[in-house]
Amino acid sequence: MTEKAVRWGILGTGGIASTFATDLLLVPGAELSAVGSRTPEAAAAFAGRHGFARAHGSWAELAADPDVDVIYVATPHAAHFDAAMTCLEGGKAVLCEKPMTLDLPSSQALVQEARTRGLFLMEAMWMRLNPAIRRIVELIGEGAIGEVTNIHADFGLQGPFEATHRLRDPAQGGGALLDLGVYPLNLAHLILGRPAVVRSWARLTPEGVDDNTGILLGWDSGALAALSCSLVGETRTAASITGTLGRIDLPQGFFVPRGFVLHRVGEPTEEISYPFPGNGYQYEAAEVQRCLAEGLLECPLMPHATTLEIMGLMDSIRAELGVVY
Repeated sequence: MTEKAVRWGILGTGGIASTFATDLLLVPGAELSAVGSRTPEAAAAFAGRHGFARAHGSWAELAADPDVDVIYVATPHAAHFDAAMTCLEGGKAVLCEKPMTLDLPSSQALVQEARTRGLFLMEAMWMRLNPAIRRIVELIGEGAIGEVTNIHADFGLQGPFEATHRLRDPAQGGGALLDLGVYPLNLAHLILGRPAVVRSWARLTPEGVDDNTGILLGWDSGALAALSCSLVGETRTAASITGTLGRIDLPQGFFVPRGFVLHRVGEPTEEISYPFPGNGYQYEAAEVQRCLAEGLLECPLMPHATTLEIMGLMDSIRAELGVVY
């Protein structure tokens, strides 16, 4: 990808940090440079498991490491703002897990900080970098299914979750929307752009976060999207994109597909496969490295404007639902 190795740092030592570190081994030119955590013990254990050269017992130490080029922020999302800001203040490029922050104003502040400092910043919406998803966007652009009229997507986890779980904690940005609904929303936005109309409804937990949420989006073209996210039952977690001349079906796990089914009016059904090793995080890491090599401050496939539009949509939905963090 690049002639010069890109030295990666990871901030956080949880499950998603481990998965990302594993997939980094699949990215040419990626160097596992350093990990940072709130405690030296957690950082050292993570570094030992994954082969990172150095371990730091604080976020600030990782951000100050002169041998780190870019930091992947892998904390729970309530900590994204503070973690990403620490990295930017340390002069580091940042790939921040989704959602970027808990609300639009804090995401705007990160974007402004990155632009002021001339640093790369990207939200880690890995779905948009997936090869199958990118091919779907191309096919739709080529008119393979005509004009898009309907999008359906759902993402549900099998509950119930205990009252003490982070998914039910307003202080940690709990609820289905930010954890799960961000994927259906991104898919609809990727295909049709910003909607003209947004409507939503949800059941709230006693703590005041959404645990079963429906979203209806409408566009001036007449297209619509029916989306849902849930913490009370395992849904299909699948998606379909329908147009005037056909339909594209994404299977279970639509946010990290290894293929899809293309239906065209009057033609045989096509099963299109995009197998890949690992978990799929390598594609966003490779894209970050490409952007850094080209001196870009944002990724054209996941630009700042998209992050801010999606955050604005989720703010509007939360306001209608009555969810307050």
